[in-house]
Amino acid sequence: MQNSTERGEAVRLAVITHSDTLIKVAFSYLKNMSDAEEVAQDVFLAYLQTAPVFVSDEHEKAWLIRTTINKCKNRLKSGWFSKRTPMPDELGDLTRQEYTVLQDVLALDEKYRIPIHLHYYEGYSLEEIGEILHAKPATVGTWLARGRKMLRSAIGGGQA
Repeated sequence: MQNSTERGEAVRLAVITHSDTLIKVAFSYLKNMSDAEEVAQDVFLAYLQTAPVFVSDEHEKAWLIRTTINKCKNRLKSGWFSKRTPMPDELGDLTRQEYTVLQDVLALDEKYRIPIHLHYYEGYSLEEIGEILHAKPATVGTWLARGRKMLRSAIGGGQA
């Protein structure tokens, strides 16, 4: 059992190590940077309050991502979130092409958008994504293939 100082240090290191990943995952769900940052803060607060014990760094990261996904789904269900504004035209350092691709990825249905983000932006394997999303790796592969096909069509790649 960790004391409060050890738990606080573990959360501090997790914030340093995983903040960007959690914000990106939350953004892929919520399509709003302020909401994504708020969800990430909520996740780290939950980490501090629940003090889960992890067997490895990857186990910790998977727990943080799964908790982020759950908190995003809860937020999307809330009545307050029913009216959203479109993504702003300027997103920092993105080139016009990167911005266009990001818009196309964000336009995908959640079941395709999230696996694409986890695989291509976070580097997870099909098996790891399956564990995070509670799905079979073959199902994740199908989602990725269908999502890529939709992206090719949206981006103007013609054949899928």
